[in-house]
Amino acid sequence: THTHTATHPHTARPHTVTMGKARKTRKFAAVKRVIASSDPRLQANQKKAEEAAKGKKKKTTEGEDVRHVQSASSALYFKYNTQLGPPYHILLDTNFINFAIQNKLEIMQAMMDCLYAKCIPCMTDCVMGELEKLGRKYRVALRIAKDPRFKRLKCLHKGTYADDCLVERVAQHKCYIVATCDRDLKRRIRKIPGVPIMYITQRRFSVERMPDAFGAPRN
Repeated sequence: THTHTATHPHTARPHTVTMGKARKTRKFAAVKRVIASSDPRLQANQKKAEEAAKGKKKKTTEGEDVRHVQSASSALYFKYNTQLGPPYHILLDTNFINFAIQNKLEIMQAMMDCLYAKCIPCMTDCVMGELEKLGRKYRVALRIAKDPRFKRLKCLHKGTYADDCLVERVAQHKCYIVATCDRDLKRRIRKIPGVPIMYITQRRFSVERMPDAFGAPRN
């Protein structure tokens, strides 16, 4: 049997109010998270990954490991760089211009006195950017770098870290001499075969790893 309760049209229906759940904000660093056993940061998993990489090494038909040897540049005849020749294109580092000013050397003249040939100093965008960032102390170096006789080279990479830019440039194009007094940069360029390094010694420019036929002074 159905019971029907009659409601008067003028009497208001009772409203049911539902309260929303109050959101609890977690305190910072209150919950300790456990690193999963499969996390790549764990040393055990790193060792497993290394072993798996070793197992995936390519092997020849005789079972020997395939080695990837970097191909020699076509510009080199043994250690002799055939792309080097007058007029010489010389990549200038940031500190080289400053050291030339300290030693009272005029860059264009000192280069020609060193190599006995026409020289074209080259400035990359990142070297110019570094000089501009260094401020008033290097304003004379910046004025010299803006010499119209200096060739400007455009950089396509991001940032203004000149060392990486110079190393990549001479690794790809072996037609440059790198002028720098920076020890770290010299060490990096020495690993690239066939790229001479110009530096300052005894108030004159000298060239390292340059064939004697080109007239570079011996040290």
